[in-house]
Order: sequence, then structure tokens, then C-alpha cells
Amino acid sequence: MNRKQRIDKILSNKFDNFLLEIIDNSNLHKGHNNFTGSGETHIKIILTKKDNSSLNRLNIHRIINSLLEEEFKSGLHSLEIKIN
Repeated sequence: MNRKQRIDKILSNKFDNFLLEIIDNSNLHKGHNNFTGSGETHIKIILTKKDNSSLNRLNIHRIINSLLEEEFKSGLHSLEIKIN
């Protein structure tokens, strides 16, 4: 299972009231500090609410960072989170 799949599985279980999109942006950083652009190190997560319930964006960011702690330890370098 690759990093995108693991992240999808982890977040889908926690955020079932959101549509979830996970994008690997690692290739956009190719050449920066001799980076090859591979390895799923730069990930963008887009969460889109399915309903009109209220949300706390800061809390969602904290939860996601906490849930993905092991991914950061195993090579995830950058995480961009967009909440719609």
C-alpha cells in the first residue's frame, strides 16, 4: 500500500462526513535541494463537507497532523490541507 492509500484509509475512517481527495505533489518539488520528485513526500489533502454542519478548521488540522504522525516519521515531508 502506498502513502496516498494509507492516508486515504486513515482519514476516511475519521472524516466520514467529508469527501476526501489526496494528491501527491512531490513531482512539483523536483530539483529543489537535489530532490528527485519521487517518494510521495509532498501531499495535498482536500476535504469537502457533505453537509452544513459547523466545523472547527484548526481542530481538523490538529486531528489530521496527529493521525498522520507515523507518515511524517516515515518520510512525509510536506502536508497541505484545504477544507471546503
